[in-house]
Amino acid sequence: MFKENDFEKIVLGRQSVRHFDPSRKISHEELLQMLNEAVQAPSACNLQSWKFVVVDSPEGREKLHGYFMPFNYPQVDTASAILLVFGNTKSWKKYEDLWNGMLKAGKVSQEARDAAVGTFLPLYKNADQQMLLADALVDAALVSMQFMLVARAHGYDTNAMAGYDSAKAAAAFDLDPTQFVPVMAIAIGKGDPSETIPDTTRYRAEELTDFA
Repeated sequence: MFKENDFEKIVLGRQSVRHFDPSRKISHEELLQMLNEAVQAPSACNLQSWKFVVVDSPEGREKLHGYFMPFNYPQVDTASAILLVFGNTKSWKKYEDLWNGMLKAGKVSQEARDAAVGTFLPLYKNADQQMLLADALVDAALVSMQFMLVARAHGYDTNAMAGYDSAKAAAAFDLDPTQFVPVMAIAIGKGDPSETIPDTTRYRAEELTDFA
């Protein structure tokens, strides 16, 4: 398995690929490994408000054709897999179990466990939907970017997609749309070497940054 450890190559070498080598497959084992690396991303209060669906079957791709915009069909049809990233607005329901597990594993003290559960669980349990949605969107966006960098380190190319009918995304894969909010779809695979990828210009930080 290829693994790139040069951080500069990972960050500056990442590009958005639209055409992939359809013959290149990625095992479920490696996809899970990449996801386990990606979920080291930060999240609000360690809620980890994300949910993943990996689409790599003809049946799954057909579902994507049902609500994706046509300009994203090349990625859907040629990528090794498409990762659907959802924000989970009810992640707080497993929060106490998470901290109890960390306590049992000796990762945190009883005091730290009690402080976290006593402070954050009531906050989210009583939060309105707007707050839950906002945190889930941020968490899922963070893990999405982390996954794309992890994929690059594994030698794969990616393309982040938002061109789809978000109202249909959760139900298409039997998820509760009131709980799981679509944030990103990420095509992953080996880019088609015949594709010409433009060298896009980024705004300079000096144009966008104020110091206060």
